[in-house]
Amino acid sequence: MAEFICRLGTPSGEVITRIIEATAPSEAKTRLESEGFRVFAVSNADKGLSAVLPFSRHKKSRVKSGDFLLFNQQLSALLRAGIPVLQSINLLKSRSQSSAMRDVLVDVEEKIKSGIPLSEAFEAQGIFPKIYTASILAGERSGALDDVLARYVDYLKRSVGVSRKLRGALAYPAFLLVAASFMVMFLTLYVVPRMSDLFKGLSANKGLPTVTLVVMGISNFVASNFWWLFPLILIFIFSTYLWLRTPGGRLSLHAFLLRLPLAGNLIKQMTTAQLARSISTLLAGGITVPDSWDIASEAITNLELRRRSQAVLPMIREGRGFTEALNKANWMPELALDMIGIGEKSGSLREMLDEVANFYDAETEVRLEQLTTLLEPMILVIMAGVVITILLAIYMPIIQSISSGPFGGRR
Repeated sequence: MAEFICRLGTPSGEVITRIIEATAPSEAKTRLESEGFRVFAVSNADKGLSAVLPFSRHKKSRVKSGDFLLFNQQLSALLRAGIPVLQSINLLKSRSQSSAMRDVLVDVEEKIKSGIPLSEAFEAQGIFPKIYTASILAGERSGALDDVLARYVDYLKRSVGVSRKLRGALAYPAFLLVAASFMVMFLTLYVVPRMSDLFKGLSANKGLPTVTLVVMGISNFVASNFWWLFPLILIFIFSTYLWLRTPGGRLSLHAFLLRLPLAGNLIKQMTTAQLARSISTLLAGGITVPDSWDIASEAITNLELRRRSQAVLPMIREGRGFTEALNKANWMPELALDMIGIGEKSGSLREMLDEVANFYDAETEVRLEQLTTLLEPMILVIMAGVVITILLAIYMPIIQSISSGPFGGRR
């Protein structure tokens, strides 16, 4: 008999650590589960307490979304072909091109060999979304793991596709903004200060235009105070970054984004599509509506929308209708609520949630096009206005001087 350190969840919700004697980790796990505990980790006592404490584990590298999608596509195909789970994991581990994914699969394989189910083996990694481990758990319970995985792969494809479209749509406006900012900095810090001597000579005979005086004042102030302005700007950016990493800062930013005309509607529609597809995926695996909402709502990235959605779960558990509870959150589009309500009344909630997700995926693409169509000319017009103002400030005194010269008055 060997001693094992077990990290457990009690029926009352407490997390405790307990030492138990057993012949193998699987025996210890089975015995504890029969006593009503939820087993989070089982480790040999020789490895010490740190082996089961989550804060003392070695932090795993984050797996890229593309590698994660490829793995699940391959795993789903192997399971449909009738290859056992352990053998499938072993095959994919040896063929994976991602070192982070290989490290994860090595640990998953060891856990499966020790008797831990696939869902718990992935949950123990601490880097995968809860909807993924919940979907696998539902597949294990229903005996249709390959079907559940195939559905999750479809969900993941759409999620990754939306993320790529969003990055692609914002890449060009971001490039324009950065390029134009560098151009303005070059004109302000390099060109205008070198024209100052010429402007002083011109101003001796006649006053400089107002736009030239304003641009020269700004340029001279920035150039002469650059070595304390630049660190100050860096400190401000770093402080803002730290503030945005706090819950309060992120909540304020997300609430502000929702108030923007096009961006706010886009965020709500993207969240609606993601939430509907997540719940539909979980319902297809046999998970109840309250549990599906509990899991799927954790994937809401906008903290303000997540805050508004906190009242939904208690209302569902009280016996209120799903659509009624969503309406109380007061952020989901009315059309989505109407469609979900029809699905709930007709007993086809999962199918209607799929329709909602497909509809708002298409709407998201349209909104993204509108946003980029508006952003690109807006950035170009603003930056062109700034550049033209600086160029006018440079050339107007020269033109004014030429027009007032010895030949300027002749006709």
